Amino acid sequence: MNLDGLSIMILGPAFLAGLLVVATHVPLGQQVLSRGIVFIDLAIAQIAGLGVSAAHTFGWEEHAWATQLAAVSAALLGAVLLTWSDKQWPKVQEALIGVLFVLEASAGELLLANNPHGGEQLKDLLVGQILWVAPGDLLPVLVLYGAVLALWFGIGKHLGHLGFYALFAVTVTASVQLVGVYLVFTTLIVPALATRNYSATRRLWLGYGLGIAGYALGLAASAVYDLPSGAVIVWALALLAVLMAWRAPAHGIRAQH
Repeated sequence: MNLDGLSIMILGPAFLAGLLVVATHVPLGQQVLSRGIVFIDLAIAQIAGLGVSAAHTFGWEEHAWATQLAAVSAALLGAVLLTWSDKQWPKVQEALIGVLFVLEASAGELLLANNPHGGEQLKDLLVGQILWVAPGDLLPVLVLYGAVLALWFGIGKHLGHLGFYALFAVTVTASVQLVGVYLVFTTLIVPALATRNYSATRRLWLGYGLGIAGYALGLAASAVYDLPSGAVIVWALALLAVLMAWRAPAHGIRAQH
């Protein structure tokens, strides 16, 4: 146990990054769950990661704008593809998302196969390096997420399939590079699952509370016990979600109708 790890200089930027991710991913995750396309975030996150891997393969990592352009372009292309497949084959959309995820993951491994640092880059995309987030990294994400939230709470109901997928793709692209694929998926789905039986008016705020508490508890525990932050946050979110779901009203779904 090491209490010296509880430093605001170390944990502060990481916690702010978590707050930004929670702010956008909780409402988007509830929409993903209601649409029954749970693994869309994994697929689009992997597409964005594939764009980053391609940028590294071609030596673009020294130019941040080129890497971001590659990641966003790949994610938007994936969003368009998923919109088209949802219209063509809606009954097997979830299966198609799974196949797309496997193809993207395999393509990423092939791109990084001859890169001596490929294994480490792939790990960073999956697990993330939230403790290494610098304050300067947060400002562009804050601006982007502010625009995303303004659109979502302003015209979210009128975005349509393509609009939703595009907004989702841009958001997940930034999040994957900030906290990694595992935390992106967990932040999207776990609060949505934990609050699904609560009334609609409480669901959003309970989801936000769960996300904030999970990141705070996970970061603190990882610092004290010197464990990987991303993995501990995932477990903290999951355990808090079990407690919240257990205390949910027995007839929460009926009450909503």
